[in-house]
Amino acid sequence: MKKSLVTLALAGLSILIVESASAQSSAAQNVTLTVNTVYKISTSGNPSSMTVTTGTAGTDALSSVSDNSTTYSITQNFGNTVKVAANLDAALAAGYTLQINMASTKGTSAGTMDISNATSGSAVDVVTGINRGADAGQMVTYTFSALASAGMLSSTNKTVTFTLTN
Repeated sequence: MKKSLVTLALAGLSILIVESASAQSSAAQNVTLTVNTVYKISTSGNPSSMTVTTGTAGTDALSSVSDNSTTYSITQNFGNTVKVAANLDAALAAGYTLQINMASTKGTSAGTMDISNATSGSAVDVVTGINRGADAGQMVTYTFSALASAGMLSSTNKTVTFTLTN
């Protein structure tokens, strides 16, 4: 704090004036900032039940059914590019085929891929080259088909797992 002292002499009187300057004070803090790896994938829900109900006389391949009512979203800051792989909890029996097509605006869709025999040890890459950032609300299309020679298939639930990996 600075002080100044001024003495005035007026007609035999001494006047003492004390003036104070404004006081200033400051403090500093160090802030540590970190962004951890963010690797997230989610889906909008489950597709509708897919039931093959018809075919063409004289053809073993029955009419396939499709569903594109679900979407997926990803966010990633880990690598320059990542990919999405898909697999089933257990392979389908011979004569039944489940295909998937996943759209992408940040990466490259592999197009329609057969995941009928893709299990956790043999997942199929369905989207590759996904750049850092987010890809939201991208369409997932399933196509289910069967051969007449495979016979009937009782209602069967399959779990499709999507894995975001580098």
